[in-house]
Amino acid sequence: MSGPLGDLARSIASPFRSGKHETESSTPEKGKSAQRTEARQQEKLEKSERRQQEQEEIEQRRQQEDEIAEQEEDGETKARYGENVHPHELCSLEQIINLPVGSEVNFRTRIHTQRRLSQALTFLLFRNQTDSVQGVLSHASPHMIRWVQRLNPESLVHVVGTLQKPKDPVTSATFSNIEVLVYSIHLVNPVNDLPFNNYEPPDALRHRLSGRIVDLRHPSNQAIFRIRSMIVRKFRESLEDQGFLEIQTPKLQPAATESGSEVFKVQYFGRTAFLAQSPQLPKQMVISADFKKVYEIGPVFRAENSNTHRHLTEYTGLDIEMSLKESYRELIETIDKFLKVIFTAVQSMPELKSVRERWPSKDLVWLDETPIIPFTEGIQMLRDDGREVEEEDLSTRDEMRLGELVKEKYQTDYYILDKFPANARPFYTHKAEDRKWTNSFDIFLRGQEICTGGQRIHNAKELRVSMAESKISEQGMEEYLSAFDLGAPPHGGAGLGLERIVMLLLELDDVRNASLFPRDPKSLPARPPSIPHPDADTLIPRKPQDEPPPIEKLIANYGDATNTSWLDDRFEIWRHPTGAAVGFARQAGKFAMIAGDPLCDTRQYHDVILAFVNFVRKDLRLTPVWMLVSEEVQHILDTKLGWRTLSCAEEQRVDADQHTNPSQGREARRVQREGITISEIADLDESFTHRADAAIREWQASRTSKSKQNGAILALVVLAQLAPRHGWQVKWAFDFPAAPNGTIEALVETALSALSGPVTFGAGVSDRLTPRARLGEVRARFLAGVYDVVVRNLRLRGKARFREKFGVLGEQVFICYPRRGVRVGDLWLIVGFFEG
Repeated sequence: MSGPLGDLARSIASPFRSGKHETESSTPEKGKSAQRTEARQQEKLEKSERRQQEQEEIEQRRQQEDEIAEQEEDGETKARYGENVHPHELCSLEQIINLPVGSEVNFRTRIHTQRRLSQALTFLLFRNQTDSVQGVLSHASPHMIRWVQRLNPESLVHVVGTLQKPKDPVTSATFSNIEVLVYSIHLVNPVNDLPFNNYEPPDALRHRLSGRIVDLRHPSNQAIFRIRSMIVRKFRESLEDQGFLEIQTPKLQPAATESGSEVFKVQYFGRTAFLAQSPQLPKQMVISADFKKVYEIGPVFRAENSNTHRHLTEYTGLDIEMSLKESYRELIETIDKFLKVIFTAVQSMPELKSVRERWPSKDLVWLDETPIIPFTEGIQMLRDDGREVEEEDLSTRDEMRLGELVKEKYQTDYYILDKFPANARPFYTHKAEDRKWTNSFDIFLRGQEICTGGQRIHNAKELRVSMAESKISEQGMEEYLSAFDLGAPPHGGAGLGLERIVMLLLELDDVRNASLFPRDPKSLPARPPSIPHPDADTLIPRKPQDEPPPIEKLIANYGDATNTSWLDDRFEIWRHPTGAAVGFARQAGKFAMIAGDPLCDTRQYHDVILAFVNFVRKDLRLTPVWMLVSEEVQHILDTKLGWRTLSCAEEQRVDADQHTNPSQGREARRVQREGITISEIADLDESFTHRADAAIREWQASRTSKSKQNGAILALVVLAQLAPRHGWQVKWAFDFPAAPNGTIEALVETALSALSGPVTFGAGVSDRLTPRARLGEVRARFLAGVYDVVVRNLRLRGKARFREKFGVLGEQVFICYPRRGVRVGDLWLIVGFFEG
């Protein structure tokens, strides 16, 4: 390189040039932290070995006891206990209570707990769902009693015995005045790795949820879900008695119903769909189809990152929609009627006692005539109480305090707050006569909201105006709007959360207790995604004569944005016997420049990397320089090969799931004013290809005309799908000479909003060079100086600044090279390759 910049680079590089090779430094001694970690790991290993040895000793002792029992016991005694019995006839614990003392019983049950009093006596507490009864095992051989005492809690057993009267009532059993004198007991299915004992379950909810199957067996949980089932049944019966029809609406929707920030986006055959926040849109549409009164019981999805005691990301919605004859008060009366039916039924259920043993609660109090309190009156009650509240949606704390004030004034746990302000309601809510307010309401139970409802806008023109005021695009809502263009009747509806009703009725401490398998923001831990091409799995054993997997399939399985460059002509592809691939390009007859991680499973990185480096050194006789690699590859090159490593680039990523709707951004509005439309092309047709080629030729010729031609392509964003763990890449994004300012930004924003998961723009330069392995302070300082000169003079930060507009986050990638053979002056060759 010539010129002042090249002279500066050579002068900076000169202190590092030497005729002697640097000697390899010895591995430093381990620090105190590493020693402590190693000691802890050793201690953990020793404990595990001791536990295993103890378990082996127990198993050996039990085996000896079984052998002795086999020799000493007669056939009749042996038949009284053991494994794998298939009984002829079973009765339930619930049936046992109605049998007279002295009756023989034959039932299947779980061992809730047992008290081992001696080698000749043990008491067992048998449990089946919400019922429990005590069992006594006394008149049996020592071998049989010892075998029973080994059985773990929650084991499923088959018991034959005789009913008898206990000396004292058994307070720990639901059937306290009767017990079973056990004659025989056989193991139907043992329990392995029990997460906790249900006789004394843990208080921590997360601990219980980690063993949810065992947790759900607890009598109080069995009772909760019986009550929940009854609520659903009464909801259905009450509405059908009032002429409602049950429907099932789709949960995949083309647009968000209320808020784009609270929906789950899913990929739908190359397009974006949304999981329904509610059945709001389709249930209104069926009212327009003259169904008159409908209800639905189904899942609802909310992408709110709310880790509170009352929020779930998936819950069961109880939804209704009905045409109105005169007023939306008809809707309030309908909801009020079925809720009171539910309250009455819950209060009379025997399961309530079982729930209250674990979650104490008071009887719900409600009035024959439910208070309907105007929103303004509720606000005034809070202000009179000294709280500063605005005329907008209430916070949770304000809701709960208002519930306390209503309880003091009206002596009820159940009331309705009416006429909510328009700024607190979605676009489809019908305005009141004073348009500041709406014909909508919330229903509260024990101070917390369980229902939101109201009258809907049924006039198509008014609905479109409301959508525009709420900044909601009509795109994706065409099917919904057509229902109103075709003449919808006046109607209203409401949605209730089943889990929240259960939680508040039973005064559970968390809504998760009311859901079988609750989903919240911390659910569904991340798992490695499956690969799209199983036939190109590098973990599959291959024969030497087998063809290696195509490079395109390997990129789809394992590749990041950098790996897509291997398809360029300058790259050669080296293949490992496993089918793994590494792409490299020769540079200046001196270096083999490798870009990106190897294309293989990460567990194979070590073997593939060492084999490739050996190939480069021995067969090509070049110096390998590995660029734009992940932390895992950098670690191997550092620890196994002793290479120097540094970072001066970042993989610039954005999370498409957190990307907001760009439809109202400044660039988007400018593009709309220019009359430009944004389209998604999944399959290229001849017309688009022709127009795109013409635009590219114009761009290449650097024309500056700003005149727009009808149908001309003004900008282009091309997306490439990477390996599942890497998501998508914005492969190319550029605007053509005739494009107005802001076109490319609006196009990229729209592309990001159409995707889900991680999206990368590819590698870009970092603000500074960061030394990592085996770079001394002096060498690192000079390298950083050279890097700053290179980046500033070649203006390499432009791409990074453009990408910052879209909220990218940089993830360090690394440059790695051997300790000998690469001088600081060679950085120009590396940067030249990087720019190329």
